[in-house]
Amino acid sequence: MSNKMNNHDDHDHKVKVIEQFQVGPPPGSVPISISIPFSFFDLPWLFYSVTTKRIFFYEFPHPTTHFFQKVLPNLKHSLSLTLQHFFPFSSKIVFPPKPHTPHILYSEGDTLPFIVAESTTTNLNNLVSDTPRDVTCLHPFVPILPSPHALEDGTLLIPPMAIQVTIFPNYGFAICINFYHVIADGRAFHNFIKFWASICGSRENSIALPLHDRDMIIQDPKGLKSVFLETLCNSPRKSTLTIVRDVPSDMVRHCFVLRNDHVENLKKLVSANCQSHGLLGTLHVSTFVVTCSLIWVCKVKSEVMNTLPNGDEELYFYFWIDCRYLAKLKIPLTYFGNCLINANTAIKRNKLVGQNGIFEAAVAIGNKIRELQSEPYKNVDTLMSCFSKFGSMEQHALAIAGSPKFDAYETDFGWGKPMLSEVLQADSRLVSLSDCREKEGGIQVGVALGRTQMHKFNSILEHHLADIAIKGE
Repeated sequence: MSNKMNNHDDHDHKVKVIEQFQVGPPPGSVPISISIPFSFFDLPWLFYSVTTKRIFFYEFPHPTTHFFQKVLPNLKHSLSLTLQHFFPFSSKIVFPPKPHTPHILYSEGDTLPFIVAESTTTNLNNLVSDTPRDVTCLHPFVPILPSPHALEDGTLLIPPMAIQVTIFPNYGFAICINFYHVIADGRAFHNFIKFWASICGSRENSIALPLHDRDMIIQDPKGLKSVFLETLCNSPRKSTLTIVRDVPSDMVRHCFVLRNDHVENLKKLVSANCQSHGLLGTLHVSTFVVTCSLIWVCKVKSEVMNTLPNGDEELYFYFWIDCRYLAKLKIPLTYFGNCLINANTAIKRNKLVGQNGIFEAAVAIGNKIRELQSEPYKNVDTLMSCFSKFGSMEQHALAIAGSPKFDAYETDFGWGKPMLSEVLQADSRLVSLSDCREKEGGIQVGVALGRTQMHKFNSILEHHLADIAIKGE
């Protein structure tokens, strides 16, 4: 099914929409109607209507006609076969009035929008370069999610995903997926995209089928589902609409790589400080911990302050822990849905920007991880409130999105590794982490800041890396 279109209303200065298809599971491959309840892990993402946008760029030195003839049919067919197993992405989020509860509903014939566009002005090499770029430069390649549809009784039907493929004639193409986080977290999404890629590339599929039985897999010892549902259903419906933050006109985004030697030097630095403070063997010193510590310190030091900063004010760091990796909870890696617990820690500004700032940050983050590994559900009742708390903190908080464990650069549709893959965000309080294309053991870090602050951030980062390298010799 397709609709011919001439342009993109918002982005026609950068892309020309050629065709729009609707893609769903093969007819009869999924039961006529399937309803999946939300777990307490899912409901906060519905309340705040968080969306995730992930883009992949691939090299493809062929004209648009070749893409349509040789590539597009396979992309669509393999997506359809994939949706047979990952059908929630082509379902509807059903948000009914009380006393009924929100859920996912797949009905026979449900599809998702699949847009095919052609870039008219953009240089692909500029988009995948490792230099800071305007945060809006990738917006034309992001599909717009369809608007919710309201039934007569007030029930909202919300399409959860849209996909856009943008062709750069004779250079490459991009695949961008925009979806509501309430359907799936990062691990579930990357299982989906790799399953699709393996079928498209006609390779043996190593991705196991997803598990959808949320009530059987997710335990709720604190009875949080009913608590979160009460909050959700008693709130104005407008609270569930996506909150769009204004993007400053000078904001740029920079994706850079911390090489393996950078990470190892950071670990040596933190471990040496642990030894001198009598903490050796007690602190969780991982790649994630030291990377986050470095970025947190550099971000705070780069802030442009109009007044003298208060050294005693507490600065917060937010991150997520995937419960699939916590042995105590016994949740399979193939579980499809949200399975994240929130973690946050705080340090006074003067400690974070002090001589041992990276070590102080590592202690705070590492201790929080150890705490949640031991007691995974300790603070899970704050899962709903952590979103609003983070939203009210403005520049006093920093949060992490993504993970190197997702192996985004292993997403091969048959044309090799992506030239670039990143999570799209335009919030200076968010930092994305990913694996990287070439650097073995390295980490790709994505930061969005004002131009002036980005220049300062990069200088501080380079200084720290050079200083740490000397100490590591």
